[in-house]
Amino acid sequence: MLFNKADKTTAPAKSLVLALAATAPLLLSGCMSEKDVDLSTYVDQTEPADVLYNQGLANMNAGRLNEASKKFAAVDRQHPYSEAARKSMVMGAFANYRQGNYDDAISSAKRYLTLYPSTEDAAYAEYIIGLSYYRQIKDVTQDQKEARQTIQAMQDLVQRWPDSEYVEDAKAKIRFANDQLAGKEMQIGRYYLERREYIAAIKRFRTVVENYSNTRHIEEALARLTEAYYAMGLTDEAQTAAAVLGTNYPDSQWYKDSYKLLQSKGLQPRENAGSWISKAGKLIIGGDA
Repeated sequence: MLFNKADKTTAPAKSLVLALAATAPLLLSGCMSEKDVDLSTYVDQTEPADVLYNQGLANMNAGRLNEASKKFAAVDRQHPYSEAARKSMVMGAFANYRQGNYDDAISSAKRYLTLYPSTEDAAYAEYIIGLSYYRQIKDVTQDQKEARQTIQAMQDLVQRWPDSEYVEDAKAKIRFANDQLAGKEMQIGRYYLERREYIAAIKRFRTVVENYSNTRHIEEALARLTEAYYAMGLTDEAQTAAAVLGTNYPDSQWYKDSYKLLQSKGLQPRENAGSWISKAGKLIIGGDA
């Protein structure tokens, strides 16, 4: 991880005398009273970039993430476009991510990618963006905007930095987010199916079969299609859905239930090669979803 590779060398710190010297002209001129001078602000404003950066690292090592964020932000603010500012930007994004300040983490990491898209830490910045969205994914009863954003960020990482150490975890996060999106479609599809709004239900189950064929929801989606088509009297499609389910998941309880449903009217699973279900079924990796 980037934090472990950060430069932890310590540079000599400036003494408080420098800060006091900087304020002296103002105090002597009478333009500002002593009580108006925020010495801590002046000390912060006159700290060298490397001192601030290493203070940030020290705070992070000690678990003081909020203080670390402030130090990294100070480097970026006081010494913009310096090497220390570049490193502080991505470290600040990481510190914000660790604190659960996901919007700030995303904002800082995106800014880093805008300014430094070709640096060695760019992949890590994209990874932080993806993780920040991932941590905000809600259960399938709620909107899945963050799941879609996770997929986008992690796919960008995989495509732009295929050799990155973060790729394998990025792919795992993509699989999880896809499963969430499929789960949302299933939830809505079941809602319509229970109300006998079969066309609306079929649309949702079809989305799962065509777009999320390698998620854990595929078995149920095919079984629900069997059920919905059967209820509409479209037996050819019902038989095809059951046949594709049986081909890929012969031991599935969903297949057993679908088979039993068809048998209740003397039907058997039978695949129609011209059906959209049959074509989509070719993309299913049976048993590995």
